[in-house]
Amino acid sequence: MTNEELKKLVCKTIDDNAEKLIALAKKIDESPELGFKENKTSQIVANFFEELNLPYKNNLAITGVKAKLKNSSEGPNVAILGELDAVLCPTSSKADPLTGAAHACGHNLQLTAMMGAALGLKLSNIADKLHGNVTFMGVPAEEFIEIEYREKLHKEGKIHFFGGKQELIYLGEFDDVDISMMMHSDKNTPETKVSVGDTSNGFMAKTIQYIGKTAHAAEAPHEGVNALNAAMIGLMGINALRETFIDEDHVRVHPIITKGGDTVNSVPCDVRLETYVRAKSMKSIENTHIKVDNALKAGGYAVGAETIVKTIPGYLPLNCSKDLNNLFVDNALSILPKEQVVNAGHFGASTDMGDLSHIIPTIHPFIGGVDGALHTEDFHAVDYSSAALLPAKLFAMTIVDLLSNEAEKAKEIKSNFKPLLTKEEYVAMMENYFS
Repeated sequence: MTNEELKKLVCKTIDDNAEKLIALAKKIDESPELGFKENKTSQIVANFFEELNLPYKNNLAITGVKAKLKNSSEGPNVAILGELDAVLCPTSSKADPLTGAAHACGHNLQLTAMMGAALGLKLSNIADKLHGNVTFMGVPAEEFIEIEYREKLHKEGKIHFFGGKQELIYLGEFDDVDISMMMHSDKNTPETKVSVGDTSNGFMAKTIQYIGKTAHAAEAPHEGVNALNAAMIGLMGINALRETFIDEDHVRVHPIITKGGDTVNSVPCDVRLETYVRAKSMKSIENTHIKVDNALKAGGYAVGAETIVKTIPGYLPLNCSKDLNNLFVDNALSILPKEQVVNAGHFGASTDMGDLSHIIPTIHPFIGGVDGALHTEDFHAVDYSSAALLPAKLFAMTIVDLLSNEAEKAKEIKSNFKPLLTKEEYVAMMENYFS
């Protein structure tokens, strides 16, 4: 069979199972779970792999699931990823009333695309036409939230890094993967559309604690040290830095106060913040985060409070493989008119696919069929065929191109790729960012 015949067969298999896949997307949407707690979602994915008779491992990085198209094979191994977790969005109509979790970033659609590709490649019975293997992964904890909870897991030795793909890299679950692909839902894009990006921001995360001295807020404020005032001065210091950020670096610093005090009638003695320091390159992140630390410390110095700033390695900037992007685009153009396939360039958000993209060839396209802004209550799927089934087909079609003809294309992409970091360099660098 030719590549085109193989692709048509795989796409037809996905279409023949459209109702089942869309039902999966809706089921996952109805049970959103936060990072490293995705037990129900993980089980849904494991059950799906079991039904397809795909050999799999689970409980990776607590909740991760990893399946393979073949039991064993020679040649390149290409991974298709989907993320298990939801984001905090308590105002969403589909939010879990207890946790505030909601799939306001479309990870349910992303998981369905991964599982749809797995279904198409398995049930079409073309595995023996592919030289190499395909790995399907449900990965935990992409949303870098609930930092205090992850610090607890870290202290207990349950995780080494705070992001799901970071942890899986550290555990060696990507050691056998040569190429990786994943999609994300686009924002405010109800129409069928494929946006192929090149780069994204990376970030470092910080937790900040100001420790003051409590006192009666009305009777004896002079006896206290107001930690909230320290925080406010620290935040104003960050704002004073913004004019120094270089536009081309795409710097973003966006702190929140997670604890502002205990009672209005006492001088706040324990105030806590979280922030990201984002930028397009690690050099810019490293330069900016030192400035931010100085501004935060100045708030404590100003009022006599103790300032504790903890830096946690976030995600590295995304650097997509141009060769792999081009292959994905070619497949998109074989289905869609050219005006529906666009170059998204750089995007300001962050993903731990950035970490993976430093080590192996990686792509991270954005897919339409959804409306509303990401991470808001307005986000929702309007066209499941576009939002979940289309990327499933495109991933499967790209797999055919990569692994047919003795995996010539996969070998070429791997050969042309120059890693920004080895795994060992990556782990050492990320460990060094803890401070």
